[in-house]
Amino acid sequence: IIGNVSIASSYDWAADTEPAYRITLKDGSTLIGNIISEDDTAITFTTISGLEIVIELEKIDRVKPLSGEIREGRYIRYDPNSTRLLFAPTARPLKSGQGYVALYEFYLGFFGIGVGDIITLGGGFSIFPGLEEQIYYFAPKITPIQYENLDISAGVIHLGFTGDSDIGAGILYTAGTYGSRTTALTVGLGWGYLGEEVGDHPVVVLGGEVQLSNSIKLLTENWFPPGTDFSMVSLGIRFFGENLSTDLGFFVPTGIDGQGAIFFPWVNFVYNFGHN
Repeated sequence: IIGNVSIASSYDWAADTEPAYRITLKDGSTLIGNIISEDDTAITFTTISGLEIVIELEKIDRVKPLSGEIREGRYIRYDPNSTRLLFAPTARPLKSGQGYVALYEFYLGFFGIGVGDIITLGGGFSIFPGLEEQIYYFAPKITPIQYENLDISAGVIHLGFTGDSDIGAGILYTAGTYGSRTTALTVGLGWGYLGEEVGDHPVVVLGGEVQLSNSIKLLTENWFPPGTDFSMVSLGIRFFGENLSTDLGFFVPTGIDGQGAIFFPWVNFVYNFGHN
């Protein structure tokens, strides 16, 4: 029994929500809803439609918590890749044991793993064919503030090369994400650095996400460097299931005289693990 969501953002996040479970019976049928109570012989369960039933344990094959919730009589599945926009991170952490492996633009591999519900360790490397030197990068993040619908984090995205050069570059950043797992706004400030030199003024990143259904989310990620009219704006769509997600979108540079119509397509694939 699965309730579909037509426009998830139309729901009031302040409304009561309940964790969701999937019960698979030995006859192959499945139920999605909430567990009210359980004992040594049976589970008392409420389905999405509000039907309360008692299921004997001997008839149950598997009980699985879901990455989602029952809200106002509907099952809403969470996006498993909610710690990132198209490229930039949100302030949300990976919970302990959660992680992902990703491929961005077919040539950039990336991974992330959660530690202690606060720290997210990430990194990766490029796989550009024919290049003697490849890019490697580290992206640790800490999210010490996690309060209801607000997360605030700080981290670094450090890049280097596999050759003899020991000069690194990257961005020191702080970010805040406000909203629900279905609709949220992310604001970030990033200070670029090269070697030991750190920029005086931050890049501003504005991002947003709106979930349209249990498998589709709209994303935008926009970069505004300091002291220039140049910016990079984007729009993308994310298709997701319980573990896999795919982003399709484009970035558009603005503020360049005589640029004409220029856009850069964006594609990535992410496999998430450790989520309910």
